[in-house]
Amino acid sequence: MTEAPRPGVLFDVDGTLLDTNYLQVLAWWQAFRDTGHPEVSMADCHRSIGIASEELVTHLLGDDAGDTEAVSDAKTRRYEPLRELVTPFPRVDELLAACRERGLAVVLATSGKESDLEWMVPAIGGEDVVDGATCSADVESAKPAPDLLQTAVDAHGLDHDRTVAVGDTIWDVQAARDAGLPVIALTCGGISRAELLEAGADEVYDDPADLLASLDDSLVGKVAGG
Repeated sequence: MTEAPRPGVLFDVDGTLLDTNYLQVLAWWQAFRDTGHPEVSMADCHRSIGIASEELVTHLLGDDAGDTEAVSDAKTRRYEPLRELVTPFPRVDELLAACRERGLAVVLATSGKESDLEWMVPAIGGEDVVDGATCSADVESAKPAPDLLQTAVDAHGLDHDRTVAVGDTIWDVQAARDAGLPVIALTCGGISRAELLEAGADEVYDDPADLLASLDDSLVGKVAGG
């Protein structure tokens, strides 16, 4: 007998659950310089965080960039030693547990690589509360395309009409809107409330702790309540 679709929450990871965006910016900035692109600034990198790796490179260098893979590989090398600095935002584990306590499936939807999940899940303290994850390897086009979120909904048996996406960049918001999902945005990734609202976010909170404090009144609480 097929199980009925479950209500759920799709969480982005970088900049949403883990305080990594500025580490990502540094690694990307170094990678562009390593590969002969000193014209790419840290600000450029920050505005592009949330886009999957190869798409991020072409977003900044153009579709005809001939060294996309080289830049992406350089970023991976530069980011590796920075991982020891990664920390979750305060109360992330409590937020995920609170979603589960309300009967919601907790699914990670990240533009990161499959190998990243091996350290991301323990880093957020999600081993016991995360129901599953979808990453860039599972789709042909990652964020800002909607494929990642649509695949996460289908692969984890979620009820599309009772699922909320949570992210921190305009790319997360765009992906959710194009997937037909309501979206909560957090400003802890460094993007302003005004920009996130302009991009189409339904609700904006400061960080996971702020969302947790208002959980029952948020979109998450609404889908949990049916």
